[in-house]
Amino acid sequence: MACSLIEHKRIKTTVAKAKALRKYVEPIITKSKTDTMHSRRVVFSYLKNKEAVKELFGPVADKIADRPGGYTRILKIGNRLGDNAELAMIELVDFNELALESAPAKGKKKSRRRRGGGKGKGKPKAEAQAVVEEAEVIEEAEVVEEAVDQVEEVVEETVEEVAEAAEEVAEEVETAVEEVVEEAAPEVEAAVEEVVEEAAPEVVEEAPAEEAPAAEVEADDLTKIEGVGPKIKELLINAGLPTFAAVAAATPEQIKEILTNAGSRYARHNPGTWPKQAEMAAAGQWDELKKWQDELDGGKE
Repeated sequence: MACSLIEHKRIKTTVAKAKALRKYVEPIITKSKTDTMHSRRVVFSYLKNKEAVKELFGPVADKIADRPGGYTRILKIGNRLGDNAELAMIELVDFNELALESAPAKGKKKSRRRRGGGKGKGKPKAEAQAVVEEAEVIEEAEVVEEAVDQVEEVVEETVEEVAEAAEEVAEEVETAVEEVVEEAAPEVEAAVEEVVEEAAPEVVEEAPAEEAPAAEVEADDLTKIEGVGPKIKELLINAGLPTFAAVAAATPEQIKEILTNAGSRYARHNPGTWPKQAEMAAAGQWDELKKWQDELDGGKE
């Protein structure tokens, strides 16, 4: 940090670091007033930078030759965004051209002896001090304005970067959500179909008793038909096909529609031979039916 101050003549840092840097660098600057090999080696042992040592014993030493001390000035420029730390600008006093131009020119001191009670003593000194203070105020105001402009630029750039990052994150989230939805859609549809299939018989069973026909018909054991199980038997009975005769009177397409409406679990069955089997069962042709069923493959020809 000391090397940066010597090379650039002013740097921005926190107030605490600026105060610590002033205590560290001012004795080194004082050492540069004596341009000897020993002084250069001592300074180099602190800075460890040849360019900084060369700059210090060159332009810097020439500028501060007549100054007895106080080579640096610390100007507070506000607080830093984020951690709210106090920021300051530390600079070499003799390299601030604005303050040097505003300060009164130093002339040769003339010794005068005046008689009297010293009526106006100290007035020129007060005026010079006022000019210097005014120049420092102007300089500090300009430095603060520059710092404010820089902070505003940094804030605008940060806001734009955050907005762009937010848009990118939003696009990535939307893409991820779409991918998850696409991957989960088949599983959700399968789960919904299973729930519907499991609930369909219960819904059929819970049908109001008022809709039941007035004359109850004794249902036949439809499981005698190859390919018809207990569940399908209930479906056929609830669909108005409780007997072999009713099934025989129905077409395979009508039975297929009943199975399809009950869900994909039942729609895979093929009722092509069911009406013919029901007709033989209704006629009491059990031997012929048994012989034919042995030739069938799960109720299919």
